Amino acid sequence: MIKYSTNPFKVRYAETDQMGYVHHSNYLKYFEMARIEWLTSIGFSYKKLEDRGTLMPVVTVDLKFKSPCYFDDLITVHLSVNELPKASIFFKYLITNELKKEVASGSTRLAFLNKKKNRIIRCPKNLMSAIQKLL
Repeated sequence: MIKYSTNPFKVRYAETDQMGYVHHSNYLKYFEMARIEWLTSIGFSYKKLEDRGTLMPVVTVDLKFKSPCYFDDLITVHLSVNELPKASIFFKYLITNELKKEVASGSTRLAFLNKKKNRIIRCPKNLMSAIQKLL
């Protein structure tokens, strides 16, 4: 199993709604941030993958809320990958606050897509090699 955690970061005021909670849409942005940070941590640039013709669109999302987050809360996103990717990669997430209390959890599945042909492809070999080394 691959595990990665972001550095703790503070919820910004603009991420909250009228009730003072983090707006639900921002949790997906936190998931994305963790994915991109993880790719960077294993030596991959999401931008370079795209520039080389591989896109990674989100094809499924699951998100469960446990406890609200508020402006200025310190939160961490924990990401895990439990299986080798094929034509898609599956991520699980856990978001915790500074007290280590679970505030949200979820998952995403991203497909690998050939940008020019707009067709699903297998995981790029160099990314697969890097992932296999971590498992």
